[in-house]
Amino acid sequence: MGEVRKLQKKLRQIENLEIKISLTPEERAKISRKAELRSRLAELQLQLSGLQQTLGIVGDGKKEKMKRQVEDAPGALPSQTPPASKILKGEEESKTQAMPLPAARQRETGGEPEIGRQRERTEQAKVSHHCRSPDTSVSGDCPDFDEEQQLRQEEAEFTSLKASWEKAKFRLRLLKGHNDIVTCVVAIDNLVVTGSRDTTVKVWHVPTATEQKNLGGHTGGVTCLSAPPPEFCKRLAGSLSLSGKERFILSGSADCYVKIWALNIGQCVKSIYTFNAVTALCFVPEEDGYIITGSDGGKVQAWSWHSFENCQSINAHQEAVTSIQSQGPLVFSGSAEGGVSVWENRCSNRDPLRLLYHWSGQVTGCGGGPDGRLTLSPRGDRVFLAYGRAWLKILHWRTGMTSRLTNHSSITGVTDCVHQTGGLLIGPCYDLANGESTLNLFSLPECRYLTSLTWPDAPRILCFAAWTTGSGVHRWVTGGWDVIVWEQLPRSGKQRGDVTAKSDSRLDSCSLESEGDTEDDDETDDYEDEDNNDEGKDSRSDGAEERGSGSWLRCVLQ
Repeated sequence: MGEVRKLQKKLRQIENLEIKISLTPEERAKISRKAELRSRLAELQLQLSGLQQTLGIVGDGKKEKMKRQVEDAPGALPSQTPPASKILKGEEESKTQAMPLPAARQRETGGEPEIGRQRERTEQAKVSHHCRSPDTSVSGDCPDFDEEQQLRQEEAEFTSLKASWEKAKFRLRLLKGHNDIVTCVVAIDNLVVTGSRDTTVKVWHVPTATEQKNLGGHTGGVTCLSAPPPEFCKRLAGSLSLSGKERFILSGSADCYVKIWALNIGQCVKSIYTFNAVTALCFVPEEDGYIITGSDGGKVQAWSWHSFENCQSINAHQEAVTSIQSQGPLVFSGSAEGGVSVWENRCSNRDPLRLLYHWSGQVTGCGGGPDGRLTLSPRGDRVFLAYGRAWLKILHWRTGMTSRLTNHSSITGVTDCVHQTGGLLIGPCYDLANGESTLNLFSLPECRYLTSLTWPDAPRILCFAAWTTGSGVHRWVTGGWDVIVWEQLPRSGKQRGDVTAKSDSRLDSCSLESEGDTEDDDETDDYEDEDNNDEGKDSRSDGAEERGSGSWLRCVLQ
């Protein structure tokens, strides 16, 4: 078992090396051993599968045992901070709130104290009931009967939805043009915009799967993209004497610039120098509009869409800001060390962001070092978190309570991003042990597993975008080593899809586990590559110098 874990650790290190641009001869030698290590791991797994059912080992899929992992994390102190004025429609505000711990105090204390972890020991039906939106109401003279009838109706609807997605067909088209990893994708109408480590931003015409524009201007790898809504584009176009139909895209780069591109004319119309490598950004469509950026050093900054001047700079996180998303007037930032901050945009020309909550990696359960890459997707009072593990975390950002949603049946699975579209939660997952990649679909808001989509030679998915056409057809874009457009095909048509939909019975299970039952998932990374023991010791002893700010960006863009 120990050797299995060491092999898993080595494969994880190799996969992380492969996303670097510059490799030393020693690193190239390690990468060349990947096939050999996978073969040895498969042999050990086969041996173990004959002796016992071992949680977290990928062997014969039919013999594996998998448990759905859903656990509660520490609670938090009562809040004295009023909630934000607006949240996503359809989600009700939580009645229980928590007090935010300032970032400075977080650094002094090392994170939130643990206050009594609760164990969920309900049955599967109760899990579904617990996950439903709190606005579900029951009426009638016989509440118990009405509730049971409603549960039956919801179960029938879920069964129908699951059957529909198990028969889904997609046509895949490869977009060729980038010569390095694609780090970010955005969809705008019939266009897809991609940013890459090759320093370019490319615009693609989806119906024809052709490159429309090549936007060169950054001198460093492009790390993030964001698309302002049409009304804000029209306002900027008017100030620049451009067509009112002009659409703009924002790009952030390791060269410390945020650039604003006019897609129709294919030119950069504005450059903002941030003094820091830009690792995340989003557009907040409130009042005159704001650009929110995150830096490699953990800084969060706000910029006016009207004047493009800096409104605020905050040392918000200890490590690189790896994800920023907005939801109404709220802004969510996630960092490499696993921390999540929630901000309220007060729509001011000076210091518009006010910290509502800050949850450390200890609370979110996404800690593990500054080399991590947390991505987040907010929905009402919940935030879905992906942190390169076999699971997704669901953070209730007002209370600090968390749940774990299994996204792969083995600890060798890694989830690099998470996305919502319509009533779907999509969790891409890549298996380090065998190189297989899948898209796992869950229903919202219940977070119940629907099906898994895969295709031959599927690459690791680092970023994701989705939209729905006027006729209700799903179109998705996945980015990583390849950029692939997914177009949903009618089920009644004769055309065969390029994607295989399969139901993973192990993910279909919804049994609950206590925290102690899932320790293997976190312990894997504790095993050092024996070829790197000295290097690992030096890294731990040097502390901030070796693992300080900038480590995540060096890992991705070095």
